[in-house]
Amino acid sequence: MKKMNKDFKVSKYVFRLLIFSIIVAIPTIVMPVVLPKYSSPALPFIVLFFFFLTLFTLYIVLRDSSMRESKKFVSGYVVSRTVKFMSCLLFMLIYIIINKEDRWNFAFAFLIIYFLYAAFEVFIIKKENDKLSQQQRERQQQTEGEE
Repeated sequence: MKKMNKDFKVSKYVFRLLIFSIIVAIPTIVMPVVLPKYSSPALPFIVLFFFFLTLFTLYIVLRDSSMRESKKFVSGYVVSRTVKFMSCLLFMLIYIIINKEDRWNFAFAFLIIYFLYAAFEVFIIKKENDKLSQQQRERQQQTEGEE
């Protein structure tokens, strides 16, 4: 039964991330039509990149609620942040080296989308941690009440 609940939680976050990514993707599809001078052709790929990167990050951080009660949460969080930072740096560097004429529009769009996804991650992780903290307080109160 516990496995089913874990799968439900993961799919819940995948669904939320998918909806968020669709909302972020709409301006990236419209912008080349409306403001082609300030748009990068890589905009939809940036959203796709951050979708998969955020999916990975949320999986690493939220994969096991019991993990958050130990030092494993901290190490998982640090690993996910390191992988995210290095991936972003590598993605940006490769694109800018290959496509020098689009570097400023790309870098600006990349940073905006980066901060949008970072805010989304913080919101999701904080919400999940608040829920876990509430459950721990309730369990602690029940244990104190039984004594």
